Amino acid sequence: MIKSNNNLNSKIFDASDISKPWDKDNQAWWDWYVSLADNNDKENKIINAAPLPNIAIPSDDEVLLELNQPYDLTNDQIKFFKKNGFIKLKKVFSPGAVIKLRAKLINLLKNQFQVDPDKEGNDRFLSLEMIWPNNSFLRAYVLSPRLAQISADLLEVPAVRLYHDNVLAKQSGCGRTPWHFDDHHFPLDTNDVVTAWVPAQPTPIEMGPLSFAYPLDVHKLVNSVSFEKTGTGYDRGISNIFSKNNVSVNETPFELGEVSFHHNLSFHTASRNRTNRSRVVLANTYYRDGARVVDAPTMVSGDWQKFMPNVNPGDIAASPLNPICWPVKDK
Repeated sequence: MIKSNNNLNSKIFDASDISKPWDKDNQAWWDWYVSLADNNDKENKIINAAPLPNIAIPSDDEVLLELNQPYDLTNDQIKFFKKNGFIKLKKVFSPGAVIKLRAKLINLLKNQFQVDPDKEGNDRFLSLEMIWPNNSFLRAYVLSPRLAQISADLLEVPAVRLYHDNVLAKQSGCGRTPWHFDDHHFPLDTNDVVTAWVPAQPTPIEMGPLSFAYPLDVHKLVNSVSFEKTGTGYDRGISNIFSKNNVSVNETPFELGEVSFHHNLSFHTASRNRTNRSRVVLANTYYRDGARVVDAPTMVSGDWQKFMPNVNPGDIAASPLNPICWPVKDK
C-alpha cells in the first residue's frame, strides 16, 4: 500500500513542524503524547474495579505451550479486518495466562518506576518498551507464534517481524488517549503493520478500553487535519469530523483473554480510566518482512532507533531486535 499523506511535515506554523527527531526517552514521549488529548468533559468519580478472578495459574511450560498453538481465523474475520482495520478476538489467551502476565508486568512497572501502578492518585500513563530481550519468560508473550501468525494472516503477508513491544499502564484516573493512527508513529514505508493489544485484566468500559473508528478508510476524512505538537487541537479536530460524518466507533469491554488487532491506518482512542485499578496492556507491533525505514522519521516516531539499532533511514527494517516471528524458523 502507498503511505498516506498525513501532513506530518507541514511547516505552515511551528506547532505543526514535528520534523525534528525525538530527543528524550520513551516515557517522556508518552507524557507528552497524552497531553494532546482533550479532557474537557465532566469527569466521573473513581469506582472500584471488580476483583481479579481467583483462578488456577498455569506453569511456565503450560504458558509456553499455549503461546505456540495456532489460532485459526475464518475468512469472514480476515475480511472484517481488511474492511474495518481492527478486530477483537476472544480466547486468544487462557484466563490463567493473562493473570500470570499481569503479575509479571506489574512487577516490572514497580521496579522501573518505584511506584505501585494500582495505587490511586498517580493518574499517569506509564510505558515500558523492549522488555523481551532481558526477560526470557515475557519474551514468549512478545515473540509468540500465536500472535504473530494471527497478525500475518490478517495482513495476508507471508512473514512478519517485531517492531517493538510496549507495556502500557493507564493508572487510575489517567485521562484520555488522543485520537490517532499508528501511521504517525512507525517510521516504516509500508502499511502492512498491525498491533496486537493484549489487556492483562478484564477491561470494562469504565477502565478505558481501546476504541476504534471504522471502517478503515475513515482516515481519509481527516488527512487535512494537521498534527500539532502542543495543545489538543488535533484530537478535537478528529473528534469533530468523526461526529459530523456520523463515523461508527466500536467501544466495547474486553473479556479476560480477548485481544484486539489494529491496522496502522486504524484511528483509535481510549477514554479515561475511571476505576481504582491500573489498565495494564501488552502491545506488540508486527510488520511485513522486507519493509524499509522511511527517509525522514519525525519526533512522533519517538526513539525508533532503540527498536532498530544500527538501522538508518532508507535501510531495510531488520536488526537483531526485529526478529521474524512468523513463520517460525526450524531450530
